[in-house]
Amino acid sequence: MIVPTQRAVALTLAAAPAALLLGALRPGAWLLAIVWVLAIAVLTALDGLLARRPGADDLALAVPGSVEIGKPVTLSAPSDRFAYAAQVSPPLEPLDHLSLMARRRGTATVERLWARAAGPLGLAWRQRERGMDASIRVLPDLAPVREQGMRQFLKSRQFGTRIRPDSGDGTEFQALTDFQPGMERRAIDWKASARRFALLAREYRTERDNSIVFAIDSGRAMSEPVDGMPRVDRAVSAALLAALVALKSGDNVRLFGFAGRPHADSGAVSGSNGFAALHRTAAAIDYGAEESNYTLSLVTLDQRLQRRSLVILLTEFTDPTAAELMIAAAARMLRRHRILFVLFHDTELDAILDARPHSADDVVRANVAHALIRERRIVIERLKRHGIDVLEAAPDDLPLALAERYVHERERP
Repeated sequence: MIVPTQRAVALTLAAAPAALLLGALRPGAWLLAIVWVLAIAVLTALDGLLARRPGADDLALAVPGSVEIGKPVTLSAPSDRFAYAAQVSPPLEPLDHLSLMARRRGTATVERLWARAAGPLGLAWRQRERGMDASIRVLPDLAPVREQGMRQFLKSRQFGTRIRPDSGDGTEFQALTDFQPGMERRAIDWKASARRFALLAREYRTERDNSIVFAIDSGRAMSEPVDGMPRVDRAVSAALLAALVALKSGDNVRLFGFAGRPHADSGAVSGSNGFAALHRTAAAIDYGAEESNYTLSLVTLDQRLQRRSLVILLTEFTDPTAAELMIAAAARMLRRHRILFVLFHDTELDAILDARPHSADDVVRANVAHALIRERRIVIERLKRHGIDVLEAAPDDLPLALAERYVHERERP
């Protein structure tokens, strides 16, 4: 395909004022403008025919499989003899030709590629296009959270402030031993101590191969920002950090995403090598605009689980009706599994409630914030009365809080 360049278009448009000027000075000379336009058209066609024609090999674009959010990516052009342009779907945004920027998580598709070369006169492009269907996963950036979490993990192993107990802690009873200074008092077996007239403590065998499921809600409420970042992005980062700790502890981990219906499932993975599968699955947990369907999603998850599991549900609710459906669906799962609800502490509501009012509108906002916080407390209390554990932490503190809570939960029988 031959396409005129901006130079050819500018030279063609220059014929209009020239024809007007010639028509004013010499009425019969305006026909020279038509000759000028035809000459430019012929030269443009000849220039396009003389330009280098892209071949099939020149359209073999190298596309990376994944990129982390917030980082640029450059598609590798097969040849430097041509100018390239690509049509890419969100969440990648074009910067310049083949340079793209990953603005949010998801899976982008390179839909079409153009390659063209200019003719010797610069009047025409010789262009060829090719349809493509290459996918690029935009993965969450784990570097800040992983570095912070691993520093805490190494510090706990070096100085004794444990983030994960190794020996002597667990859920399976192993033996009775003499109580030693430094042991937790809850480990004392008072009945056995009374029979022996000495303090005896229960020693447990550390369990591995537990089943841990991170279920991430990506519905409308979770897509809204908290402290400048969507809740679902924070939830994915926190879940992946806790999953990394779980995999290193020898447990099986599953990442499950849902909104109006389930849309991401990694399956059960184990070992440090399984973290790559979780990282890829996280890219499929997209931002949803619909309300979350807890009934369908949690029933589907329950059917896929073959054994008793610890289900860590990262979600958010905005009204009592959605909370009722959420509680009912979680109560059904509680018959087979242990459930931990993970919620973000809404710092924005706290800021509105604590701010000094300066007008009537500020008072109204404070009353609304107070009502929302009160409804939230009621829902959390109802969850606890059903036997469901709840973890609520500030957005920036949630990743480490979830990792430590996971350690605590896996020790329980």
